[in-house]
Amino acid sequence: MAEKTSYLCSYKKCNKKEAITRGGCRVEIKSFEPAQTGLKDKDALVKWGDAGDAILHEECWRSLVTQSKAAASHSSTPNTMTQTEVAMVTEAKKTAEYFDSEEKVKSEAKRVAHMLRGSSHCIAFTGAGISTSAGIGDFRGKSGKWTEMDRAKVTGKGAKSKGGFRYSDLRPTYTHEALVKLMKMGILKYVISQNTDGLHRLSGIPRDGISELHGNAFHEKCEDCGTRYERPSASRLAGGVPKACEQCRINHRTGRMCERKGCQGYLMNTIINFGDNLESHVLSKAVEHAEKNDLVLCLGTTLMVSPANSLVEMGKKPVRLVICNRQPTPMDALCYEPDVANGGQVGSRVFGDCDHLMREVMRCILPQDALQEWEDGREDRMEEYNKQREC
Repeated sequence: MAEKTSYLCSYKKCNKKEAITRGGCRVEIKSFEPAQTGLKDKDALVKWGDAGDAILHEECWRSLVTQSKAAASHSSTPNTMTQTEVAMVTEAKKTAEYFDSEEKVKSEAKRVAHMLRGSSHCIAFTGAGISTSAGIGDFRGKSGKWTEMDRAKVTGKGAKSKGGFRYSDLRPTYTHEALVKLMKMGILKYVISQNTDGLHRLSGIPRDGISELHGNAFHEKCEDCGTRYERPSASRLAGGVPKACEQCRINHRTGRMCERKGCQGYLMNTIINFGDNLESHVLSKAVEHAEKNDLVLCLGTTLMVSPANSLVEMGKKPVRLVICNRQPTPMDALCYEPDVANGGQVGSRVFGDCDHLMREVMRCILPQDALQEWEDGREDRMEEYNKQREC
């Protein structure tokens, strides 16, 4: 079935005549299911979907938020919404996803390409959002893992299972491949990633070109001698589930033993769980490049996780950030700081999907024939990825 290309605004008081297109500026939200809250459609200002979802013009969304605040404070305003819908809008606001128009994305892509060409030490800082098109769910999105868990606590219903995935089945996205191309061209110097999916390494980022702050599902290390192994399949749970530590309730051992001659150490996965310290050598390399940078591509991250998020502000001043994701971040204001030396603003802020922005950026970076040749090569690259993931 073909995907819809246009939608009616879900705000019942919308006075805009045009529909919302997939390439148009919009806000996508998700809240509690109306059936769970008891909200009746006739009492609602929003045409909520059965799953608590809605798509609105950005102007309509901002109007709705204003009305919810007024209703929550019991101000006397026309079209005051019910307290049930106030709760739904408040919940939706936490994870609302914003999308810039096609025109805005193309305009910003030209600026980003210009910034890339003028950079002497550009780095990328990546999060889960660059892997969603590969099949991995995000954490803080409107349907993210943590979002659904939080809603389940409020409603008393268990979070809906979306089905699992195998890391070994995932393949690099357009954004992953674009970063590799930029690195081969000498434009991108280093990647700092919060992701554990192994897709940066699979796509071709060299081992010395990346700091995987939270580990890599395909890497193991010996707890005795420190020898590291990169596997074609995810390293966890080889030979069964190891017994959990009685103190932290986590066991990083994978069930394998070190292959180094004379060493009998247990192999551990490299995943950093909450409460674990980042590996010092991984963090130190990230800091080294973060301090050198004069431009950071912040892709698919909400920049909320500490201490990783502090890295993007360590570079040369003024801090130059390109931020692309679907939700506001605490660093957004830095993008709009005035560029005293060159005029305009120092950074770029794009709301939307990373693949969308990076596709437009590469069109500005590469000549048409070179772009076509590189994009046409994805089929061959996919075959190579498949070979690397064969057990």
